[in-house]
Amino acid sequence: MNTTMDSTMNTGELIRVDHGTARRLGDWTTADLVHVRARGGSVLVDLRSAGLPDEIEVRVELDRAAVKLLVPDDAVIDQWGLSWTGRGKVKDAAGDQAGGGRRIRLTGTVRGGEFRISRGGVATLFAMCTREGIAELRRAHREGAYPEIVDPR
Repeated sequence: MNTTMDSTMNTGELIRVDHGTARRLGDWTTADLVHVRARGGSVLVDLRSAGLPDEIEVRVELDRAAVKLLVPDDAVIDQWGLSWTGRGKVKDAAGDQAGGGRRIRLTGTVRGGEFRISRGGVATLFAMCTREGIAELRRAHREGAYPEIVDPR
């Protein structure tokens, strides 16, 4: 398993996964570009933070990989910049019903991969049920503080 995160051109973040898993939860960046390169793995990206710009580009190079995006309820997902080879799709229960909030543009190439979009309360529950989420909840309980991973706004 190989996971790394590097800065790219001062305005973006690079997440690389090769047959493994990477998670970026909570208030992890303020960049307007997230570049995901994944082969045979999965990536969880939390885009609910108030510190993020109103328009974000998620540029991908996926090969048999899955990306799960945690987004606010009113986020607009623009998937027209994706180039598909083989099977795959963007799974978003809200679809075109969401609107008016942060705009997230998906661009790049996908070879046999998929995106799953989780919004609002489902996104919060998903973040809480990760290993990092449980550790954050325990820390907050010990310190009598509010867990940042629950709602990073």
